[in-house]
Amino acid sequence: MEEMLCGKGGFGRVYQGYRKCDNMPVAIKHIPQSGVRRTAMYMDTRTKMIPVEVALMLKVNPKEGQTSAAVTLLDWYDLKSELILVLERPVPCLDLIDYMNTRGSYLDEYEAKIIVKQLVNALIEVHSKGVFHRDIKLENILIETGSAVPRVRLIDFGLGAFLTNGKYAADQGTYDYLTPEWFHRGWYTAVPTTVWQLGVVVFGMLHGFLPFITEEDIIFENPLINENLSSDCQDFINSCLVKKAEARPTLETLKHHPWLM
Repeated sequence: MEEMLCGKGGFGRVYQGYRKCDNMPVAIKHIPQSGVRRTAMYMDTRTKMIPVEVALMLKVNPKEGQTSAAVTLLDWYDLKSELILVLERPVPCLDLIDYMNTRGSYLDEYEAKIIVKQLVNALIEVHSKGVFHRDIKLENILIETGSAVPRVRLIDFGLGAFLTNGKYAADQGTYDYLTPEWFHRGWYTAVPTTVWQLGVVVFGMLHGFLPFITEEDIIFENPLINENLSSDCQDFINSCLVKKAEARPTLETLKHHPWLM
């Protein structure tokens, strides 16, 4: 059962709804076929051309009895004019921007650290399943608020790709989160891009605004980090936002950064 509209953009529209058999809350995403990328995938004893977003979400879906940082794809309908995805909708939850607004406009360092720890683990999990999200940003991070400790969930794999060690030249994601190497050379690699986007997110969480606005900012300017943050926190952000991709730490290295220990 489809109910109210809860989001729209270049990808299409997302509606709140529920599954009739058990009243489970769901999100229903409508994507025009003109915007659907496809890939070959072996399913039901044969190879089929299916939407890339579906293929990626099937890879990150949890096995029975397990949990996943990514929201679960429950069902999908590949129709003539549109692709419809039926997705898990955690309740209660807020996207990270709305969650920050409940705290004023940014998070204090202690609470940010709780979320960033989970976010790093979530990104490691997604990469371990062979998926490169490619559009990590505040709006694509949900915070479940139904327990004492907020829980991070990742949404919107619409710009995602299969993880490789090679170069990517397709559009990277949202402009404010683009990497310097994208502007310098027109290509990028998965792990340094994810780490850069993580750095932009963490800066945004702690400041209430993003570190870069223009291409020149991204290429040349260092982020103006609040000096009241701990030195470990400042180092974490700066290490993610190193201009040279090859000099950025890996997600596994960040997991053991002093700020998160």
